[in-house]
Amino acid sequence: MKVFFSALVLLVGLTTVSFAQKGVLKFKEEAHKFGKVPQGTPVTHEFTFTNTGTDPVVLSNVTVSCGCTTPVWSKDPVLPGKTGSVKATFNAAAAGPFNKPVTVFSNTEGGSITLYLNGEVVPKTVASKPSSK
Repeated sequence: MKVFFSALVLLVGLTTVSFAQKGVLKFKEEAHKFGKVPQGTPVTHEFTFTNTGTDPVVLSNVTVSCGCTTPVWSKDPVLPGKTGSVKATFNAAAAGPFNKPVTVFSNTEGGSITLYLNGEVVPKTVASKPSSK
C-alpha cells in the first residue's frame, strides 16, 4: 500500500511539473526588412517581445553569424506580462543582398529563437539617386 501511495504522489507531482508553464517569448516580429540600405551606413532594428508565460524570462546570450552585426539585449529578467528587447545593428559595408540571423538564447522551453535582418546594401550613389517611377 505504501508503494502504491508513493507511486501515486510521484505521478501527480511529475504531471504537475510537466504542465507548469515557463516564461514564453512572444516577439512582435521575427524578421525585419530594411529594404535598400546605402553602403557604409549602419542600420539598427529593435525587436521587442512580451513574456506571455508565468515565469520570468532571462536572455542568456544573443549570437550573430558574423562581425558585421552587433546585438544588444535586455539583461534583467523579464517578468510575466512585461516587455524586453533585442537590438541589432548591421554594418552595411559590402554591397549586395543580406539575410543576417540573430539567435536569442533564453530559459524558455524551446531555449532559442532566431530573428532575421534582411535587405540589400547598394552603393551610395545608387541609393541617393531619386526614383524614376
